[in-house]
Amino acid sequence: MKKEFTAKTVEEAKALAVAEFGVEESKISFEVLEEPKKGFLGIGSADARISAEYTKTKSEIAADYIKGIVERMGIEAELNVTVNEEDTVIDIVGDTSGAVIGRRGETLDAIQYLASMCANRTDKEYYRITVDSCGYREKRKAILEDLAAKISKTVIRTGRTSTLEPMNPYERRIIHSAVSEIEGVTSKSIGEEPYRRVVISSTNPRPEKKYDGRGKGGYNKNGKGGKYGNKGGKQEYKPRSMDLMKTSFEKDYKKPKPEDSELYSGDLYGKIDI
Repeated sequence: MKKEFTAKTVEEAKALAVAEFGVEESKISFEVLEEPKKGFLGIGSADARISAEYTKTKSEIAADYIKGIVERMGIEAELNVTVNEEDTVIDIVGDTSGAVIGRRGETLDAIQYLASMCANRTDKEYYRITVDSCGYREKRKAILEDLAAKISKTVIRTGRTSTLEPMNPYERRIIHSAVSEIEGVTSKSIGEEPYRRVVISSTNPRPEKKYDGRGKGGYNKNGKGGKYGNKGGKQEYKPRSMDLMKTSFEKDYKKPKPEDSELYSGDLYGKIDI
């Protein structure tokens, strides 16, 4: 942001720039364009003219953007800005913080995304902006870590993989971090945004049961038994003792078809009005 200021003295012009930009004088770059002139008996006098330039930091850009969003939402809130070397945390504090957070933090995530985009559009070097409200991030982190522990416990006990509901990248990182500290389970992400999910799997899954050749899904230790056996990789028919005692009539007898059952059940006569 660059602007010119005019006053009777250079110092007064700089004071105008400080009031306009709302920052300390040390953060503003000044260039004196014209020195003040006293003139003779008021004739030929001129004021001082300076050029003042102030470049907002990414933290300030994000804070100003969030302040505008909150005001347009009709929410009275204050911003607590904590500037670190690697990131800036902007905490929105107010009585109506629920409207800022939204369902499972969706509104808060949207504000954070837009503020980050606005702050990082000035150059290619990315600077992380984290937006919080009344400690919601820490509370949500604790809930997700507890969820990861419970799901991991179930996966270890059953040996079955569990897929969680869709989460944003921030929440998925919390789940992955929590699972990485639990022995016996591992995690990965699948799917496309915004439906990307975390999958938690056991590192020691239970072995699958083998089919024993009975024909009805039965299982035993030696792989034999039932009507059918397995010999040389092929199924072999093994007659039972009851089959050997059947007569030729019993072997050739065919069960009635479903459509024939009406002749014997009485339904056919039931259809006739007597």
